[in-house]
Amino acid sequence: MRDTIFALSSGAPPAGVAVIRISGPGVRFGLETIVGTVPSPRMAHLAHLRDEAGQVLDHGLVLFFPGPKSFTGEDVAEFQIHGGRASVSSVLTVLSKLPGFRLAEPGEYTKRAFENGRMDLTAVEGLSDLIRAETEAQRQQALGQADGALKHLYEGWANQITHARAMIEAELDFSDEEDIPGSVTDRIWPELNQLASDISAHLSQAKAGEIIRDGFRIALIGAPNAGKSSLLNVLAQRDVAIVSDIPGTTRDVVEVRLDIGGNLVLLQDTAGLRESDDEIELEGIRRSLSTAESADLVLELRDARELMENSTKERPRIGESLVVWSKSDLLDSADLPPDTSELLISSKSGVGIDMLLSVIKQRITSFTIQAGEILPTRERHIQHLVICERELRNAIGDEDLPIEVRSEYLRNAATALSRITGRVDVEDLLGVIFSEFCVGK
Repeated sequence: MRDTIFALSSGAPPAGVAVIRISGPGVRFGLETIVGTVPSPRMAHLAHLRDEAGQVLDHGLVLFFPGPKSFTGEDVAEFQIHGGRASVSSVLTVLSKLPGFRLAEPGEYTKRAFENGRMDLTAVEGLSDLIRAETEAQRQQALGQADGALKHLYEGWANQITHARAMIEAELDFSDEEDIPGSVTDRIWPELNQLASDISAHLSQAKAGEIIRDGFRIALIGAPNAGKSSLLNVLAQRDVAIVSDIPGTTRDVVEVRLDIGGNLVLLQDTAGLRESDDEIELEGIRRSLSTAESADLVLELRDARELMENSTKERPRIGESLVVWSKSDLLDSADLPPDTSELLISSKSGVGIDMLLSVIKQRITSFTIQAGEILPTRERHIQHLVICERELRNAIGDEDLPIEVRSEYLRNAATALSRITGRVDVEDLLGVIFSEFCVGK
């Protein structure tokens, strides 16, 4: 018989309330042992929790969710007790002594929900992302995925392919019957061509999904003492990086996570770019350039005092970098050139910071799309979608291929979609995915 698992599903004590969750075939026995009765399904029951000797451990609310209509698809119970360490420990100790009971592993409740058909793999991943969501955009995307948005989209596509294969099989097996359409080509290939285009459009939004889930990367690049670390501290609203007039203070990439306009932003301070014989500093410069290459936006900081020079130094631009003139507080605005159209900021006085944040928000918006759109969020989604589109194109593109071969291409396309939702051949993924969860979920 399968084990009954239990764990603290709320935050670590001490807390106002602690939630202990139980799932498995022994739930009713556990309730009768500790509470004395099995409460009515889905109704909160105030009860004393007792140990094997009848001593009261605590009192709180008890809920019972009979399977299969529960989170895991099994019988599930919850104890909502006081969140003190001693109270939680005493209940967990009693549960551990019951026959067939053991402490749950990380993600085991969600894994059982998947195994019992309560969730597909995209919903599992969405739930994992929801638990880790730091920004509003992440929350909205993860919640939609956890509620089955990707599942419904991909299963709808898979059903279209399955229908096309059924039509082909019908023509092959029953071509002499009067009620079988004469040529499936006229019926299914235009629809499949549109489906391939829909998948291609969906794949084109992968970058937006990646930015929402993993963050928009901004690299701060520039010469030593250009104001990079000062700007990092201002945007982070705390002292993250060391600020010094000594060139070469920053040797490695310093990264902070920010919420800008409801989006996760990974702001990266880098080593100053200059000629150097110092091996450690040269490694820092190499990492700076590498960071800039992988960034979604590069802010190239320059000392605003260079604007006062008639012949401003020409520096090679790094990718699609945006020039930001820092230390504007050291200038007399009356002496500024009249054609200064680039960003002018001061980390000391705060001048121009709001404008810079506005520009960053605009850049993020250009990469992302409206809330509510269904996006591929993980690399494995993208890989299987690419395979699906390729197999569809193979089936559609060559009309001279035997119909059996074209049908096999369609089968491969449907299988690729099924691997995203976890319906086939995903055993090697399960350990990795569920290990990302905390104990109790």
